Amino acid sequence: MENEKLKVKGILLDLDGTIVNSKEAYREAITTAFKKFGQTIVDEEIVMEIPKRLEQNLPIEEKLKGIGVKNFLRVYLETYYQATITKTKPFPNISETLEKLSEKAKLALITMRYVPKETVVHELEKFGIAEYFQSIITALDTDAPKPSPEALIKCAMQLDVKMCDCAVVGDSVADVRAGKNAGIKTVAVLSGIFSRKELQKEKPDLILESVSQLPDFIE
Repeated sequence: MENEKLKVKGILLDLDGTIVNSKEAYREAITTAFKKFGQTIVDEEIVMEIPKRLEQNLPIEEKLKGIGVKNFLRVYLETYYQATITKTKPFPNISETLEKLSEKAKLALITMRYVPKETVVHELEKFGIAEYFQSIITALDTDAPKPSPEALIKCAMQLDVKMCDCAVVGDSVADVRAGKNAGIKTVAVLSGIFSRKELQKEKPDLILESVSQLPDFIE
């Protein structure tokens, strides 16, 4: 299906790694957490591996070199959410991309950040892109995070679009799995922390370099 266009009325977009580049926020969170517990040298592989594992609800103990998971996560998440205020940056041409997409379908935003919706809205307003989203769902709005389809179902209801007429767009395996669990079309982008090989294993309908290519694949 790589070259086919998708017929959709609703597009459910992930935030980190899809709309905004969050890698610096991940890096700051992990280096700060390790430093807090006396470890100042952080391997670059760990910087991306830990958020990958957290996205998939996989254990991280072996990566922490003896640091307790609960204590590490407390510092890591607190620092990460604080870092997103200043460290996340919109991907190039994102405003133009969202404008094009909004002419073809209703747009919603889904994030696994445990923050109030207002925090996300403020970030989007700072980047001048809040107006494009008719629905915003954070992890606080759901009982089960992705890959549960709950957030996607809520977004579709808020958009007043049938699930079968929606597509989810994200950079992680959790995004693709959530889409498949919801029975909707799935688009994976390579702008986040997961590799093409990792995403191909999930068999999304489309794999794109970035969300900026998406308008060309939507009817």
